[in-house]
Amino acid sequence: MTYLLKGAVDLKTGEKSPVVTGEDKTNVEILNLEGCVAVPAFADVHVHFREPGFSYKETIETGAAAAAAGGFTAVCPMPNLSPVPDSVKNLAAEQSCIGESPKIRIIPYGAITIGRQGETLSDMEGMAKDVVAFTDDGSGVQNDGVMLAAMERAKSLGKIICAHCEDNSLLNGGYIHDGEYAKAHGHAGICSESEYKQIERDLELVKNTGCAYHVCHVSAAESVDLIRKAKQAGLNVSCETAPHYLVLTENDLQGDGRFKMNPPIRAERDRQALIDGILDGTVDMIATDHAPHSAEEKAKGLKESAMGVVGLETAFPVLYTHLVKPGVLTLEKLIELMSTNPRKRFGLPEHPGDVAVFDLSDEYEVDPAAFFSMGKSTPFAGMRVFGRCMATFCGGNLVWRR
Repeated sequence: MTYLLKGAVDLKTGEKSPVVTGEDKTNVEILNLEGCVAVPAFADVHVHFREPGFSYKETIETGAAAAAAGGFTAVCPMPNLSPVPDSVKNLAAEQSCIGESPKIRIIPYGAITIGRQGETLSDMEGMAKDVVAFTDDGSGVQNDGVMLAAMERAKSLGKIICAHCEDNSLLNGGYIHDGEYAKAHGHAGICSESEYKQIERDLELVKNTGCAYHVCHVSAAESVDLIRKAKQAGLNVSCETAPHYLVLTENDLQGDGRFKMNPPIRAERDRQALIDGILDGTVDMIATDHAPHSAEEKAKGLKESAMGVVGLETAFPVLYTHLVKPGVLTLEKLIELMSTNPRKRFGLPEHPGDVAVFDLSDEYEVDPAAFFSMGKSTPFAGMRVFGRCMATFCGGNLVWRR
């Protein structure tokens, strides 16, 4: 099918009423999208689709539907699954769940270590051709020697090491940012050092190995500074942050599990450092860290709730509302962060028929009950935002239409 986006404007070309072409070029469908903007569809290199092993939280089908409804056509699920994709056999279990996704492209990660236990390297050679990169996300690799060996192996395979940077010896039972809110309300805090000290260690290993290295969900000002200096030194380093770190601070916290994620929402100085990092090119991309849990798991307050919030269906409108409309970023820069850069860095498919269409003038309230994701826990619930996804095309095929 060929689709005429009547009344929409292509952000890249400025063309009015652009055409999206699928495999069937003979049949034309006209979609009335007056006043909307068509942009390159997004890619998210950090999602949790929970299948196999935890399908009560999310499935490939519901995760893909949430992604399509948010304007995403390529996503990379993390390996904190059961079984962990640490071998060809275990990766096949995840691939079987993914199957022939009818909506979007889903390219999995392989684990760095067996069982994500941080002790013995996984079968990186066997999995390399079928995974986007290697990570133990959800856990930092604590042993220096294991991380060194992983980087050497990844380098030989031409793959990226994606690091969840967290020094367990510095956590001290914390579960939110170690800042003013934690002190005022008697909560155990997670210090920024637990993040940036492991980044500091890894960057030394990158210097020694030449490995391509990517830092997941950067949240701390010191982390941004370390990555900036590493890039200036010529290291093959990239990083991501997430919408909640760019929009919220500890001042927005409430005693509710929907504000609990790892790493935590930090202070205003950290939020500003991340924005500065985006503006000077230190922060390469924005990923959602979409991490659904059951309602029960998220209903236990800040201390006892599971870590993680959902984000695929709110990422663009939240960032457009809080960064683009006030003039912090241009719309073109936001698209670069959400589409161009992740695809380029991770070698994700780029197709002219991967298009998302948004009504930027549509203001609405974030309502988790309307999410396609099984996870409903978001710190943005009830927020007024602009920018509603009206249609998403993957490879020229219409995979979401409001």
